[in-house]
Amino acid sequence: MVLPFTLQQLRIFKAIASEKSFTQAAEILFVSQPSLSKQIKTLENSLGILLLNRTGNKISLTEAGNVFLQYSERILALCEESCRALNDLKNGERGNLKVGASQTIGAYLMPRVLTLFAQSYPQISLNIDIDSTRIIAKKVADRIIDIAIVGGDIPTGLKKNLEIEDFVEDELILIIPKSHPFARKKKKKISREDLYHLNFITLNSNSTIHKFIDNILIQNNIQTKQFNVIMELNSIEAIKTAVSLGLGAAFVSSSAIEKEIELKTVEIITIENIKITRTLSIITNTDSHRSKAFDFFYNELWLLKNL
Repeated sequence: MVLPFTLQQLRIFKAIASEKSFTQAAEILFVSQPSLSKQIKTLENSLGILLLNRTGNKISLTEAGNVFLQYSERILALCEESCRALNDLKNGERGNLKVGASQTIGAYLMPRVLTLFAQSYPQISLNIDIDSTRIIAKKVADRIIDIAIVGGDIPTGLKKNLEIEDFVEDELILIIPKSHPFARKKKKKISREDLYHLNFITLNSNSTIHKFIDNILIQNNIQTKQFNVIMELNSIEAIKTAVSLGLGAAFVSSSAIEKEIELKTVEIITIENIKITRTLSIITNTDSHRSKAFDFFYNELWLLKNL
C-alpha cells in the first residue's frame, strides 16, 4: 500500500497547525513558503479532503485537519522514538527524553528533580511538558511523552495503555496569614468548626486539586459548600501571595510553600484529626521502547524518593 503522505508533509502540517501561519512554519522548518504551500496542497489532494481553512491571513484546522493532526503527532513521535532507540545502541548513555508533569508538580517538584538529574547525567537532553493530568496522560498514551509524574485522576479510558506506579505522598496543607488570630495559637491546630470562620482563597472550582480537597473534607463530614470563599484564583503563586497579604486562608501542596515557610510569610495550621494527602504517580506507556536515558531517569526518580 502506498501511503498518501510523507513524513516531511506531516512535519509541515504539524508546524502550520502549531504556528497558525505558513510564514512562521516555513521559517521553523527552513523551507521556502511556496514549497511549504505546495506540499500542503499535494497532501490535501492525496487525501482527498481539506485540512486547513484559509481566510485571508488566518489559518485554522478543519474537522478533518484536527483528526489528522492527532495521528500526525503520534506518527512523528513514534519515528522519534525509533531514532532514539537506535541512537542508544550507537551512542550508549547519550540520548533525549521527553518528560511530563501535571501543573503543580511541574512548577514546584519537577525543577528539583531535573536539577539533580542534570548533575548526574549532563549528557542527556530533557524536553519538559507541563499540563493538566488528563492531557499529560493522553500524551504518554500516544507516546509523545516518555515518562511523567502526575497528581490528578487519570481518565479511565487511558489506563489500559499506561503503567501507573505510586511515587510519593503529597500533603495538602492549610496556610493562613501570619496576622490571623489562629496563627497565635500555641499548638497551631484548629477544630473542624473553625473552618467555617475562615475566609478561603481557592483555585477554580473545576480544578483537580480543588475537587480533591473538597472530596476529602466532605468524607470527613465537613460541608465545604458552607465555606466562605472570598476569591478564586487561577494559580498557586497568586493564592500564596493573597494569603501572605492577609486576605484569607488556602489549601496548597506542601511542595509549593517551602520558600514561604523559609521566609515566614505564611503560617501552617493543622485541622484536628484530618490530614489531606494525595498520591503522586509515575506514568509510562506499557508498549514504548525504554531507552537508556529513560532507565537512568526512572532509576533516579526512585533514588530521590528514598532520600
